[in-house]
Amino acid sequence: MRKMGVLGVRVRVHAPEHDVLVVLSEAEGPLSLPIVIGPHEGVAIATAQAGMQSPRPGPHDLLLSVLEASEVGLDRVNIIEVRDGTFIAELVLTNGRRVDSRASDAIALALRAHVEVWCAEAVLDVAAVVLDVDEDDHEHVHLGAPMHGQEADEEVAEFREFLDSVAPEDFDDSGA
Repeated sequence: MRKMGVLGVRVRVHAPEHDVLVVLSEAEGPLSLPIVIGPHEGVAIATAQAGMQSPRPGPHDLLLSVLEASEVGLDRVNIIEVRDGTFIAELVLTNGRRVDSRASDAIALALRAHVEVWCAEAVLDVAAVVLDVDEDDHEHVHLGAPMHGQEADEEVAEFREFLDSVAPEDFDDSGA
């Protein structure tokens, strides 16, 4: 397992459905892990990352309150598997129990509880992106097998586009 940080939430605007992604990065390494999530989960992650609190508890706040009332805490979050394109996570509780979770919910909880997010090596092997910047400031992205030429350039452009397109404060859940 490798420790990950939450880079942020981004929207891939030129995708047919404007995909919302949360991007994780290795704490001590070059790997990044983009995970497609829903828009509501994107808001939950972005607001937690920004330190914003709503006047009433949302589902993630409620779950953490229930855990606290039960004298159990969230110890850490593990992203353990990619199954049919879906990222599977688990909540590791302070009593040693593990609870199955969607990756987006697990990340939102980890940010609120100020606990670490870890990722299995097997997940990184199949889904991680490596961004390398050479001395001439040319970027190279490798998804699994190395890419070359135009394919690499197109992948770099697409990845930079969704990373740069939206900041967490651009999400507004006030209309929901």
